[in-house]
Amino acid sequence: HDVYKVETIGDAYMVASGLPLRNGNRHPGEIANMALDLLAATTTFKIRHMPETQLQLRAGMHTGPAVAGVVGLKMPRYCLFGDTVNTASRMESGGFALRIHMSNTAAKGLKELGGYKLDSRGEIEVKGKGRMETFWLTGRDGWDKELPDLARAAGKDEHEFK
Repeated sequence: HDVYKVETIGDAYMVASGLPLRNGNRHPGEIANMALDLLAATTTFKIRHMPETQLQLRAGMHTGPAVAGVVGLKMPRYCLFGDTVNTASRMESGGFALRIHMSNTAAKGLKELGGYKLDSRGEIEVKGKGRMETFWLTGRDGWDKELPDLARAAGKDEHEFK
């Protein structure tokens, strides 16, 4: 996948596409493909000390402009800043386990690329953004990997919404 790991914070993993090298309008598709592959991997992944427990992956996507730069002298890190980063984080934290949640902007990018299967979640309240229509990514044309059974997803009461 044409993605770049930006940072890991706790159990959260942030990737970006289209930087540091631009890839035209392919970035939403690259992120979507990676998210689908990660979600599919949860169907066979076994948690060593809880082999009967489904790994509860939650993914969020947004697309837009960001500011990037190297921060730090002793241990320099490539960092991303801006509303796009914050909105992507809100998509992840406001989503559900075993789902890929995205903004309308990301959904539009995937629709332009074509071949992605999207379901509208409807409008939701997004902290710091107000009401937004959001979408679930449920697959793509020609993609034959198994996705996890949503019946095995953690319930709403088990989610920690930020």
